Amino acid sequence: MNDKALLIIDVQQGLCEGAHDAYESKLVIGRINTVSAKARAAGIPVVLIQHEDDGLLKHETREWQLAHGLRAEPTDLRIRKTTPDAFLRTGLEAAMKERNIRELVICGMHTEFCVDTTTRRALALGYQVILIEDAHTTEGNAFVTARQVIQHHNATLTNISSFGPRVRTFTSEAIRFDA
Repeated sequence: MNDKALLIIDVQQGLCEGAHDAYESKLVIGRINTVSAKARAAGIPVVLIQHEDDGLLKHETREWQLAHGLRAEPTDLRIRKTTPDAFLRTGLEAAMKERNIRELVICGMHTEFCVDTTTRRALALGYQVILIEDAHTTEGNAFVTARQVIQHHNATLTNISSFGPRVRTFTSEAIRFDA
């Protein structure tokens, strides 16, 4: 029995198009599709998480919808969230417990916000985490480029040991879900 689930965080039109198009978003979506196809083929639950707020990602607007090109299936779980923490005030933890999930595979957007916060919360809740190192992205900011943010988080998150569970990284091509 497999104890993994794939979390795809905030891969939404408002973060992948126009003024807020994240770094290499189309490439990242392709890599996420590679990972989700492997997960689905192995019977791993796929969880699509969508952020919503009163600004850019207002619920049910075009910007809130899943990004063009992201493959979703009717069997995928859907979670709506309002904070960077996909566990806070959502049904994510209950859904994972119901399925006896012990390890989360994480990818999506934005690296330094929702991917980082959800990863740290997952560790605090006792989950092992696999971060898909080439399948999370961001816009960057005035001080660091998006690429630097991604590289920093790949290095930093894998070095956190105080929670007990750890973060490991794999590329979208290297990740395997069999056995």
